[in-house]
Amino acid sequence: MAGGPVLRLDFLLLILLVLFPGARGDDLQTCEEVRKLFQLRHLGLVKGLPETPRAGPDLQVCISKNPTCCTKKMEERYQIAARQDIQQVLQTSSSTLKFLISRNAAAFQETFETLIKQAENYTSTLFCNTYRNMALEAAASVQELFTDVGLFVFGTDISPDEFVNRFFDTLFPLVYNHLINPGVTDISLEYSECLRMARRDINPFGNVPKIVMGQMGRSLLPSRTFLQALNLGIEVINTTDHLQFSKECSKALLKMQYCPHCQALTLSKPCMGYCLNVVRGCLANVAEIDPHWRGYIQSLEELSDTIHGTYDIEHVLLNFHLLVNDAVMQAHINGKKLSEQVNKICGPPVRTPTQTPGCSLDQNKDKQGMKIFSRDGEETLASRRKEFINSLRLYKTFYGGLADQLCVNELAAADGLPCWNGGDVVKSYNHRVVGNGIKAQSGNPEVKVKGTDPVINQIIDKLKHVIQLLQGRAIPKPERWDLLQVGSGGRIDDQVSGDCDDEDGCGGSGSGEVKRVLKITNYMETEAQGREMTWPREPQNWDMNPGMPDEMNLSDVKQIHQTDGGSTLDTSGAGRSAMTAHMTFTLISVAIFILSLW
Repeated sequence: MAGGPVLRLDFLLLILLVLFPGARGDDLQTCEEVRKLFQLRHLGLVKGLPETPRAGPDLQVCISKNPTCCTKKMEERYQIAARQDIQQVLQTSSSTLKFLISRNAAAFQETFETLIKQAENYTSTLFCNTYRNMALEAAASVQELFTDVGLFVFGTDISPDEFVNRFFDTLFPLVYNHLINPGVTDISLEYSECLRMARRDINPFGNVPKIVMGQMGRSLLPSRTFLQALNLGIEVINTTDHLQFSKECSKALLKMQYCPHCQALTLSKPCMGYCLNVVRGCLANVAEIDPHWRGYIQSLEELSDTIHGTYDIEHVLLNFHLLVNDAVMQAHINGKKLSEQVNKICGPPVRTPTQTPGCSLDQNKDKQGMKIFSRDGEETLASRRKEFINSLRLYKTFYGGLADQLCVNELAAADGLPCWNGGDVVKSYNHRVVGNGIKAQSGNPEVKVKGTDPVINQIIDKLKHVIQLLQGRAIPKPERWDLLQVGSGGRIDDQVSGDCDDEDGCGGSGSGEVKRVLKITNYMETEAQGREMTWPREPQNWDMNPGMPDEMNLSDVKQIHQTDGGSTLDTSGAGRSAMTAHMTFTLISVAIFILSLW
């Protein structure tokens, strides 16, 4: 039993000898461990390093009254290693955050690219299936439009209004040539150019171009800003991962991490308070990023919450072909009036002895593409965005607590253990511990912080700018996104209205003129009511215009649009004629009945 306490005492002594080689007797103190670690870290050749402690009068930082295992050259190498160590620890601490942002930035960009291609496929298929005669000519315009959409989303400085207007300018000559005033041959290039130039004055498509411009602006700009913000987040992390530390900081890091080696204390770690003072001093400028980083993540979260319905790039792009269809139909309905306007501006049609070939779209390729984005795609995009924001929210305080994280997780000794205070191994650090940020460093006993870092200031300015974009100072706030606010849904129905004029995109066709307003079904309400909208998977099953023949014979076309309730609305005027005849017959019958009673 008596051997128990003695055994425990021997065990404690062994631990002390391992942890604190400096606690050994002078006869055991050599520089062998220091030499081994120096070589293990690839800091230089072992040849010429002290084998036993000796005086070090030429040392600049690791100054000690006791004999030392360091030379001036070793001290210089240790200073380089100390900077590399802190950078490695910084990169390790930010690696998960960096991967989170970079992975999602790449994923969202890939999703947007696929989405843009899908919307282009939808629009091309619309022309190929429904307006076959103009499909080949329209293909270039469709491709150009969605190329511009991609360029804008991915950062090119172009105007959505301009490329939307350009698309409808180019579309009008095709609609005129094949639907409004078809002929055996095509109109001449000069006449086509006249129609293109006159489109905005003639306004053949009613309010549809304005609706498209409004929806494109509301959806593309937030998505573009979202991607820009993610890329800036990666830039911020890369900047702080590769900081250029000041001379004062480098000396403090050397003193904290490698000066113990000079006293053969190779296993000692800095005291927590000492570590915090050194690292908070070295990262004082980085800590200034904290409020802006918090605002950055908060603004990303707020923007993400607003991206739905007509603010959602997916919803808008995948519904674009429906708006194009409505625009073409509206021009056809108003064909007679438009022909008169065109004759006044461009004169009668001038035709050339050429004929446009029909559609040549690769149907098999298109069918495969159409399957990429089912309605599950919207849920996937929204869910991915929500999941990303939820994960990113965990890093709001990353820069505010970075110094503490490095000391607690990597650098400092655990509480209660003897530790290095910059001069010796002690039980605790007795100096005052300063806070984070530049202002708090005035009383830092370990590091002198002089001024601000211009690189950090630049990254802060970029964060401020992107926060302004995310918060809507460059993006209209939802309550101001009311230009042509027509709901958040996806298909256009026609309704008869007596409160519409030509400036609202209303028009008529012949004696059976029908006043028209544009209505977009509220997609969010449709979802809530359990009537989920599905995207056509097979092009031939599209039923946007029942009764519309594949080969357009406009003299025989009776335009029918399906309404929300499942009923049909006749927009050709024939329905109104039938109703008028029915009412007339009813009135005559009533009059005969009254006369018979009299």
